[in-house]
Amino acid sequence: MILITGGAGYIGSQTNKILNQSGYDTVVVDNLIKGFESFVKWGEFVECDTGSSELRKVFEDYDIDGVIHFAAFSSVAESVEYPQMYLKNNFKNTLNLLKCCREFNVDKFIFSSTAAVYGDSEQIPINEDQKLKPINPYGQSKFITEKALQREADKDEFKYVSLRYFNAAGADFDSQIGELHDPETHLIPLVLDAAAGIRDDISIYGTDYDTPDGTCIRDYIHVEDLARAHVLAYEYLCENDKSNTFNLGNGQGFSVREVIEMCKKVTGCSFQVIEDERRKGDPAVLIADPSKIEKELGWVPKYDLEKIVESAWKWHQKINGV
Repeated sequence: MILITGGAGYIGSQTNKILNQSGYDTVVVDNLIKGFESFVKWGEFVECDTGSSELRKVFEDYDIDGVIHFAAFSSVAESVEYPQMYLKNNFKNTLNLLKCCREFNVDKFIFSSTAAVYGDSEQIPINEDQKLKPINPYGQSKFITEKALQREADKDEFKYVSLRYFNAAGADFDSQIGELHDPETHLIPLVLDAAAGIRDDISIYGTDYDTPDGTCIRDYIHVEDLARAHVLAYEYLCENDKSNTFNLGNGQGFSVREVIEMCKKVTGCSFQVIEDERRKGDPAVLIADPSKIEKELGWVPKYDLEKIVESAWKWHQKINGV
């Protein structure tokens, strides 16, 4: 059985679905601060915080073979405002999870990391060998957690895969689950809110970056593509006696302006766009070099930006009655 922490959240719930469709048994642990119990449509569910003493009972009650660890806060802006909260939830709580893994001899661990560990990379696209120098507390919390995993792997047979996400986006194509944050911080759902008339406008934070149109560039990867990568990563750990790290991205970047234009194209809606000041902690460009995971795991993303936005818009229409 695979334990999925944060499995009631956006990416965790999609991975839970794909794992169950692939024949795996799962148990989801989530404190429901950010997640939704209604998203746990597959496997078992236990409401529990990864930092609590109750986590140990989950390991006692279930025969856990491996862990996929999503449970974390993930807003760059929020991390800048509340760095200690991010340190506790993203790093310290993971140490508690690792303690349980060690006690119950669970030696396969997949970690939901982030491209934010690279900071302002000097080389684009970014490969896994580039220096890690996160520039915000969110990226720093993931960076030190990766180091903790390395230390665990150095001790004995424990092994892990760290998956460094670029920008997760889109929704389940069946619209059973999707992106639903409160408050919402991700660009595509915010733009779709504007398209649906739920908000009056959309803001671009920073128009003076060293990019072709002055706005930040990001690599968008569909949530289903991300979920498939976790299944492949788990199979990799079952078949190989070593740890590894992989980037998860399309290898193509789109600016904020380009994403807004794609949302207008898909929805057929116009809305007001406001140019605002930069936010602290935002790198100018983040684009993945995904060649390592393509070569070693055979993972290739299926969906481009248009398909990402189309799936997100379908989900958006469902949950908002548009």
